[in-house]
Amino acid sequence: MGKVVYLYRSLAYRNAAADMLRKARKLPRGAERSAARRYATALRDLAQTEAWLEGRVADEPRSILRTKIAASG
Repeated sequence: MGKVVYLYRSLAYRNAAADMLRKARKLPRGAERSAARRYATALRDLAQTEAWLEGRVADEPRSILRTKIAASG
């Protein structure tokens, strides 16, 4: 059941991001268009973060560990 709920949430975030990008492309350049693009990026990032929180992305903790080692050394 958890996998199905995860799939629907992930797809919902990705679809919302795609819709927002389509809306942004129709807008003239300016603050509103930039805000729509940032919102779409945030939705896409949310879908990726949720995947990490659900344990679907195995490589993420390693890259965080490498960043901590590089920052301290």
